[in-house]
Amino acid sequence: MNKQFSIILATCFVLAFSTACKTNEYGFTKRDIRSGQKLMGMNFGKDAIDTMYQYLGRNKRGYDTLRKYETHNETFPAMTFDPHPAGFEIPKAQVNAPFVIPDNVELPVNKEEMAFYSIPQLASLLKNRKITSVELTKLYIDRIKRYDGQLQSVINLTEELGMAQAKKADQEIAAGNYKGMLHGIPYGVKDLMAVEGYPTTWGAAPYEHQMIDYTSSVVKQLEAQGAVLIAKLVSGSLARGDVWFGGKTKNPWDLSQGASGSSAGPGSATAAGLVAFSLGTETLGSITSPSSRNGITGLRPTYGRVSRYGVMSLSWSMDKIGPMCRSAEDCEIVFDAIYGKDPKDPTTNTAPFNRSTKKPSELKVAYLKRDIDRDSSATGNNIRSALAVFKDMGITPTAIELPSDYPFNVFDIILRSEAGAFFDDLVRSGEVDFMVEQTRGSRANSLRQARFIPAVEYLQANRQRRQLIEEVNALFMQYDVIISQTSRGSQLLTTNLTGHPVVTIPTGFDQRNRPTSVTLIGNLYDEGVILGLARAYQNVTDFDEKHPPLFSK
Repeated sequence: MNKQFSIILATCFVLAFSTACKTNEYGFTKRDIRSGQKLMGMNFGKDAIDTMYQYLGRNKRGYDTLRKYETHNETFPAMTFDPHPAGFEIPKAQVNAPFVIPDNVELPVNKEEMAFYSIPQLASLLKNRKITSVELTKLYIDRIKRYDGQLQSVINLTEELGMAQAKKADQEIAAGNYKGMLHGIPYGVKDLMAVEGYPTTWGAAPYEHQMIDYTSSVVKQLEAQGAVLIAKLVSGSLARGDVWFGGKTKNPWDLSQGASGSSAGPGSATAAGLVAFSLGTETLGSITSPSSRNGITGLRPTYGRVSRYGVMSLSWSMDKIGPMCRSAEDCEIVFDAIYGKDPKDPTTNTAPFNRSTKKPSELKVAYLKRDIDRDSSATGNNIRSALAVFKDMGITPTAIELPSDYPFNVFDIILRSEAGAFFDDLVRSGEVDFMVEQTRGSRANSLRQARFIPAVEYLQANRQRRQLIEEVNALFMQYDVIISQTSRGSQLLTTNLTGHPVVTIPTGFDQRNRPTSVTLIGNLYDEGVILGLARAYQNVTDFDEKHPPLFSK
């Protein structure tokens, strides 16, 4: 009896083990499917799950195989984003409105004042050989060494490269080979942009020592025009916020406050006069927000205007590169130097950049009245004051609202899905755990949860995005410029999804002497129009000429 019982027990054990093995042959069970489907809002029955099991197992084996194939950082997905509405034609006409270098600029008694000079002023001094690029470069580098300990805006000082480029610029200018307004002028780039010979850290601890053996296209474009690179500036960790592996970048107007992100370094360093201008990137506010916080002028161009080759990808369908400067005119000059077609970036094109020659009174302008009226803060008050200035300039803006019947609370899965794909190796290796921030709102947490976004929902969100593109373009085509708050309301998410250009300009200060801003939105490829209006506004106000007292000595 005991022997028979033992045989029966052994048989049961073998059968049970066999069943368990079969159930786990793919590394997950049917119970896992029943639990996992709740994240997708599904409720498949037992028969459906039985039917799916082998199919899902085959999928998983395919995923495991896919991960064995290397994908280069510069590889775009085959589904390249197109921001153009149906029937849209990329403009072709090139209208030249040349930049003017003033002749009457003299060296100031206190040379530190040059740290806040405009690009045309610096260009005049350099072209007329009243100062050398080496002298100017040393001035900015000395300011970085003196002040950046308070700001934490620089990740790597490219002093050796900068001094070599400055000496070359002086030789070329002395020989009569003047390349244009950026020749010999020191600048910095957000540390998402690769520069051969220097670390490209992306602001994150796992990449602190990352060396990329080529230089990004946009840096090469500036180098070709004689600009002098002196600093790799802070990016918030993997393009999020103002916290990076070395600390938190500060607002030079108030050192108790962060510089905002993720182009925190360009915003802080430009405002504090550590560089003459800088380049930032934006996916969802990373140029406009630090420009607003630090009291500078930032241009987020039309999607696809500036090459992203050699630049970290956060979202292939939303990333943009743009200038962060102290004025709209400086942004025009820098943008004119960096835009254009690059065979290495499939999203770029040959659309021209035309500076606007229209008077403000000739423009059709609208404003987001409801959003602005709802803002009772100093920011809202200063925008309403800016509207009064625009009216004095001959503008009578029309009150409008942006399309609102869209799933705005889910659109960010587009960004998060694409970021999850780019940083899949980081998450799967576990190195994501070494990033400084590990909170619910951190990039590390965002990358982990991206693994749970269904492909179906990603595509459905993009279908809604296509409808949004069509509706927004139909609205925007009625106006040359739309005036908006910088970050409140749906404007920021909407225009980043549709690819429209914006420029953010300072409008004054709040009760704590922190800068405030307003944003001007333009039609696709109409950067010239919004920059022209921003320039006209800055010609009759002086907010762009204000500088942080702690760094203006």
